[in-house]
Amino acid sequence: GRMDIALSLLVLTVIALLLGSLALWRRAGYRKQAVLMLVLAAILASNVAIWTMPTDSGKSLAGQADTKKAPR
Repeated sequence: GRMDIALSLLVLTVIALLLGSLALWRRAGYRKQAVLMLVLAAILASNVAIWTMPTDSGKSLAGQADTKKAPR
């Protein structure tokens, strides 16, 4: 569903941020931006982990959000 697409895009963004920060780290003068990109990647990755971690009932938050009907 929509939540799967959103989580997939978040994971792809984390990968892009990691690769971009590696590229910036090698350039002189861009260390601050590289570190900020790593911080953002860590925040996004923790959000993905929170949304996909199973709750006590065994479902994830993403799974619960996907099963609820959106109001029209």
